[in-house]
Amino acid sequence: MDDRAIVQMLWDRDENALGIAGKAYGAYCSSVARSIVCTPEDAEECVNDALMALWNSVPPHRPENLRTYLGKLVREISIDRWRADNRKKRIRPDVVCSLDEIAEIVSGGDFAGEVEAADLSRAISEYLQSLDETKRNVFIRRYWNYDSVDDICRRFGFGRSRVLMMLKRTRDGLREHLRKEGFLT
Repeated sequence: MDDRAIVQMLWDRDENALGIAGKAYGAYCSSVARSIVCTPEDAEECVNDALMALWNSVPPHRPENLRTYLGKLVREISIDRWRADNRKKRIRPDVVCSLDEIAEIVSGGDFAGEVEAADLSRAISEYLQSLDETKRNVFIRRYWNYDSVDDICRRFGFGRSRVLMMLKRTRDGLREHLRKEGFLT
């Protein structure tokens, strides 16, 4: 079943839509959640919470790309869970490192009230589209999926120093792009 049909079922408040969405995108959502939270149980709970959030957000929202929308929901819920775990000192060190690395880029700017999130998102997407596919995929694996550097090395067959240098140069390029776009001073 395609996304539009599932969204229409959600719009019509057909509870079967959640099962269909879970079957279609459950493995993807589990992968996103497991890359952020500490335990498989937490990941499963994040996926279930994301499906409930999907149910509660359609309507009024009518997502065009259900996979992306559901991925965004599970990612936000997983990050919230991770923050709660962080307060309890159940931290995955690779996630902390990943968040710290990307925070270096945006920490210098005051985005509140200055720009809308959509403009920042557009600028980041524009920069990522300008990269070659490998650099873009490595960046996304690290900062969207929260893959560890070792996992990225295995996936792409690169050495650790190559991945670290690629990530550093990509972050530096993103910082410069955001500076040119007026998001950073």
